[in-house]
Amino acid sequence: MSSIAVPAPLPAPRPAWLTDLPVLLVAVVWGASYLAAKGITTTHTVLAVLVLRFALVLPVLVVAGHRRLRALTAAQWRGAGLLGLVLACVFLLETYGIVHTSATNAGLIISLTMIFTPLAEAAVTRRMPSRAFLAAAAVSVAGVVLLTQGGGFTAPSTGDLLMLLAALVRTVHVLVMARTKSVAGADSLSLTTVQLGGAVAVFAALALIPGSGASPWAAAAAFGPREWAGLAFLSVFCTLFAFFVQMWAVRRSSPSRVSLLLGTEPLWAAAAGIAIGGEHLGAWGLLGAGLVLAGTAWGRRAAGTGEPPRTGPAATGAAPAAERTRS
Repeated sequence: MSSIAVPAPLPAPRPAWLTDLPVLLVAVVWGASYLAAKGITTTHTVLAVLVLRFALVLPVLVVAGHRRLRALTAAQWRGAGLLGLVLACVFLLETYGIVHTSATNAGLIISLTMIFTPLAEAAVTRRMPSRAFLAAAAVSVAGVVLLTQGGGFTAPSTGDLLMLLAALVRTVHVLVMARTKSVAGADSLSLTTVQLGGAVAVFAALALIPGSGASPWAAAAAFGPREWAGLAFLSVFCTLFAFFVQMWAVRRSSPSRVSLLLGTEPLWAAAAGIAIGGEHLGAWGLLGAGLVLAGTAWGRRAAGTGEPPRTGPAATGAAPAAERTRS
């Protein structure tokens, strides 16, 4: 009597929320990163904090990807190094901006990258964005104007302007990365490692200039438990955890789904600033925050892609959307 082979039952599909939850947690820690950075950084310690923050994670990235680093070509090293210089400018503008504005404003203003990038791409390719996207951009810009006002209409703060400039430079970083042929086929971990290494080299060189602020060693010696906890949060969660979760999630989900979840970052930045940091927006600020959130969400849908592939904050914008770090 012959037996009939019964095929083994297929494993149950993985619930989508098991993949979505870690990605959403990345958006939460990125949103909280602005408040964390503001809590441990002063104008005098910006360079020192940047050196310490990224120097702590670089060895881990090098060890994790040392084989792929050796496989990079000379052209890829040069391309990634150039991107690292642009990334260093982003981090410097963001961090100095955070010192001079609220964490809520910082997180909402930097989200304009989601609007600026498709606009810049349209200018480069000479393709007019859709009317819906242009309307979304107008809503976002109007929101930022209201967000930067206190009880009345005044000039934006220095920090607000620095964050706006950081959003523009981050847009340049995205476009340069997308159009640099030498890094097109580079492994994402290697590309991020070289970029962060280049950025740390820039921060360390600037920290050696007399009058540039506290040295990394002096800042580290002056840190108490609170500052070290904040630095660990920025290094471990906003950089390492965020990067590896994105690499894991993008293989189990779609890039658009990952990008959509990460796009909630400004919402968490505002929530952390108000609920934990005790920041107050006022009526105009609340209306502006709502317009920024609505405009950027509308713009993402109208553009058909999420924020382009950033490092990082964290951490920070170092790589394309599903693999960036946040400051």
